[in-house]
Amino acid sequence: QVQLVESGGGLVQPGGSLRLSCTASGSIVRTWVMAWYRQAPGKQRELVASINSSGYTDYGNSVKDRFTISRDNAKNTVHLQMNNLYLEDTAVYYCKMWPPGSSLGQWGQGTQVTVSS
Repeated sequence: QVQLVESGGGLVQPGGSLRLSCTASGSIVRTWVMAWYRQAPGKQRELVASINSSGYTDYGNSVKDRFTISRDNAKNTVHLQMNNLYLEDTAVYYCKMWPPGSSLGQWGQGTQVTVSS
């Protein structure tokens, strides 16, 4: 069973940066798709960014050109570099990983990102 552990959340001022990390244990996931989702209070969970094993990336419209997703297969880790953060980026950020072509997957426990002045 894959387990995901996230880190890197916190409080940051508007315009600031944060880097989230998510590491998988219990299985080798280098062929899996890795992604970040977020959920703000009162809103549905939404896709922030994803990256497949070939390095192909996809981003939500609201974060394009500000966020960068990357992966380190040797460490079973996915990162999310968040720059120029807005107040509306405040949310709980969740890591998810799944085998390609599968609807199943594993979620992390979530990490809070708060953008506030």
